[in-house]
Amino acid sequence: MRGTAALATVMASLLLFFSSMPIGQAQLGLDLGGPKVSRIQFYLHDLLVAEKPTAVPVSEAKTTGDSPSRFGEVVVIDDPLTEGPELTSKLVGQAQGLYHFTSQSEITLFESHTIVFTGGKFNGSSLNVVGRNPLLHTVRELSIVGGTGVFRLARGYVLKSTHSIDPATLNGIEFCNVTVFHHRGNGMHELF
Repeated sequence: MRGTAALATVMASLLLFFSSMPIGQAQLGLDLGGPKVSRIQFYLHDLLVAEKPTAVPVSEAKTTGDSPSRFGEVVVIDDPLTEGPELTSKLVGQAQGLYHFTSQSEITLFESHTIVFTGGKFNGSSLNVVGRNPLLHTVRELSIVGGTGVFRLARGYVLKSTHSIDPATLNGIEFCNVTVFHHRGNGMHELF
């Protein structure tokens, strides 16, 4: 009984000692700064038919060919992101990931990809995008669920609209309007 009381006293003392030592971001050398909102616009080029395709179907269900909505097809992407709608305009990054055709009744994608910025003030940073993209809707909203670099701890959304689509090849260009909430300052990378 005496040993249990002594152990409880030691545990309570340690708990009190450590709880009186708050470890905040300033004490760790972090400067996350206040929240910041960035708005970014670019064009995504999804090229199924090209000399060097950027969207490649990798899997489909046995019934996909009979489905008007391509239900069950999976496509891997490495789509270029440009400042303007022309593929020859300035490259700002890549959308890398995949999309699946997920509806039996309408042409709808489930997208999961990373926007990797390769130039400009966001060079080396990325945003993770996830969500449903019903292609025939005028504007579609997908979620930003995280990021890296200047977008560490990011949250936000991407509004997509179809700029153009080639009916013969199904190559498409989407206009992407991004609103992302993130922090201004340095992050954990400075600790290591």
